[in-house]
Amino acid sequence: MSEETKVNETAETTNQEALENFVALKKGDTVKGTIVKIDDDQAYVSIGYKYDGIIPVRELSSVSVDKASEVVQIGQEVEAKVVSVDDNKERLVLSKRQVDSGSAWETMQKHFEDQDAFEVTVAEVVKGGIVADVGVRAFIPASMVERHFVEDFSDYKGRTLRVKVKEIDRENNKLILSQKDVLDAEFESNKQRVMEGLKEGQELEGTVQRLTQFGAFVDVGGVDGLVHVSELAWQHVEKPADVVQEGQQVKVKVLKVDPANGKISLSLKATQPGPWDQSAEKIKIGDIITGTVKRLVNFGAFVEVAAGVEGLVHISQISHRHIATPFEVLKEGQEVQVKVLDFSPAEKRVSLSIKETEEAPEAPTPSPKSDKRSEKKFKEELNNPNVSLSNQSMSFTLAERFGDKLNKLK
Repeated sequence: MSEETKVNETAETTNQEALENFVALKKGDTVKGTIVKIDDDQAYVSIGYKYDGIIPVRELSSVSVDKASEVVQIGQEVEAKVVSVDDNKERLVLSKRQVDSGSAWETMQKHFEDQDAFEVTVAEVVKGGIVADVGVRAFIPASMVERHFVEDFSDYKGRTLRVKVKEIDRENNKLILSQKDVLDAEFESNKQRVMEGLKEGQELEGTVQRLTQFGAFVDVGGVDGLVHVSELAWQHVEKPADVVQEGQQVKVKVLKVDPANGKISLSLKATQPGPWDQSAEKIKIGDIITGTVKRLVNFGAFVEVAAGVEGLVHISQISHRHIATPFEVLKEGQEVQVKVLDFSPAEKRVSLSIKETEEAPEAPTPSPKSDKRSEKKFKEELNNPNVSLSNQSMSFTLAERFGDKLNKLK
């Protein structure tokens, strides 16, 4: 047999085998190939068949894409399923999506069981959230994207997110992912780490994150601690916004750390000089200053003489005249002049007097009418036989009554 004859027989055998392979290719088969050409609406795949297969853009991905080039590139190896084959028209339609979908559900099921985190790329932004292509269409609701509220997701397309499987239902083709769960877990882990490093009494820098009616939450190293409204300032605070603003850098002191409940109590005022310390150089014993009546009690009045500094005016120091209660002469909110009787910043105590800022009234003098009434009463008592008189009073009476007659006898 000549060499040429052997070559021809080998070619015929190869063609026959290929033809058998061509005939064996049918709908549902899974094939592997290489992307050789890309149009906007489809990609061409060489699978070693007598003609190339095509993958329509809708069969390239489980999510909506505008162009085939968004999903595949020339030279890329892909695995696809035969959707239809028509040798007469030399048309072979393939689906990459169907192959990806089958393995994706298995992968997602394992992620769901393990509750581990994995990365996805945002493919599109839709109403109510965003969509990722993980071999199947995965939906991330708006409430599960971030730990904070996001109003506009338009710039999320193309972003890489770390997510967990929140819900999976293969029968209904439903897959819900959550990045928030990953972020929450990382936050809690970081929170515990930070809390372990915090000590009561420690002072540190923080950033005001948000304000509430009862205080301000301050970020101290990735963890929020609460500064209660009573710890914002030494003076009374109506609302936190009167003292701090969101985004403001502040210095705070750690009051309490509760790892079990994940709570941190902070104080802003504890890092600042207290009102008693500030007043030590301003208030001296003997000073007369203006104050405001803050509270009235049965035993006296509390008067604020400086921001956060209240002293007691004892009831005996309110007025020169006797009063039963402070309410008789004072009212809350009234401005008064007070004299500092005693001042001890260390003990947070100051004693005050109102009456010592005023002149004492003169003692009342008896009126002429009252003198005549007293004289008449005294004479009536002398003429009363039931009244016992001393020698001194008797001599005074005889001289007064018989003085003129005695003088005549002389």
